Amino acid sequence: MRTQPIDSKVTYRIYGNKRGWVFTPSSFYDIGSQFAVRKALERLAISGVIRRLSPGLYDYPKKHPVLGDLLPNYTQIGRALAGQGKLRLQPSGGYAANLLGLSDQVPAKIIFLTDGSSRKVVIGKQEIILKKTTPKNVAASGRTSGLVIQALRYFGKANVDAETISKLKKRLSRKDKEQLLKDIACAPAWIGRLFRKMVN
Repeated sequence: MRTQPIDSKVTYRIYGNKRGWVFTPSSFYDIGSQFAVRKALERLAISGVIRRLSPGLYDYPKKHPVLGDLLPNYTQIGRALAGQGKLRLQPSGGYAANLLGLSDQVPAKIIFLTDGSSRKVVIGKQEIILKKTTPKNVAASGRTSGLVIQALRYFGKANVDAETISKLKKRLSRKDKEQLLKDIACAPAWIGRLFRKMVN
């Protein structure tokens, strides 16, 4: 009977965030001790209410009528790993290129740049990495311009051709293009020059 109040509070918060929510025990430390919260999550995972993705990482999975429990998207996982604070998170490398439609492949390693601590988890065959970086590299986080910077850095100056620029011009909205010019200071000089080509 002693465990029921904390289990109910944890469950209430999980249901309140709806299916697809990814979380860590720290999402509940305001309603119980670390030990109590972790034990409550263990019980909920055993009962099938939630799913344990990796040590200390859980989700309230979305369900498909045929496929069953669906995996959460990588950005949700990254945000959960970064924590509930005001840390910035920037998709990087091949994942940034994939999100922009410049690559059809989802890389084996999903990398997020952050101004928080570095961390790594493995979910199935997928490795998700939070990599601590400088404030400048996450200055445009949460904006399409941040994705463009990281995707172009991934390809490298010598490999960005007219076709890549054309794809981005079609992909970006007018608002996105206006933001590119505002975020030129966040980008290396060669990418800044490409920004100007994209808005013309």
